[in-house]
Amino acid sequence: MKILIAIISGIIFSVGLVVSGMVNPNKVIGFLDILGDWDYALAFVMGGAVIVNLILFPFILKKKPLCDNQHYLPTNKDVNKKLIIGSALFGIGWGLVGICPGPGIVNLVTLETKALVFVGAMISGMFVFRLVEGKLK
Repeated sequence: MKILIAIISGIIFSVGLVVSGMVNPNKVIGFLDILGDWDYALAFVMGGAVIVNLILFPFILKKKPLCDNQHYLPTNKDVNKKLIIGSALFGIGWGLVGICPGPGIVNLVTLETKALVFVGAMISGMFVFRLVEGKLK
């Protein structure tokens, strides 16, 4: 049941990314270009997601999950060097190519070289991080 719900959730998330235009790197870069030819459409997408989350999250946390005994939420509240460096790298990468991990994975269905290279680089970055993680402390 857990796997089925995860698959359905992933499909719904993917459809939302496609419908909103967040899988289109040009649209994302247009959104990030606030001093140039700014495309504000994604602000509504993000604003809508934030509003829905603010309204529903408190209710969701009061309910027991369907396929588990508890909700798994982050517990670490520390701002450290790893968080800052990781956030900066994520933001720089997103700004340069206009793709973040979710839309990158969704774009794999196109079999375009850009999508394959992006996801390959993302996976490589994860492995490199695992190799150097101990040195970042």
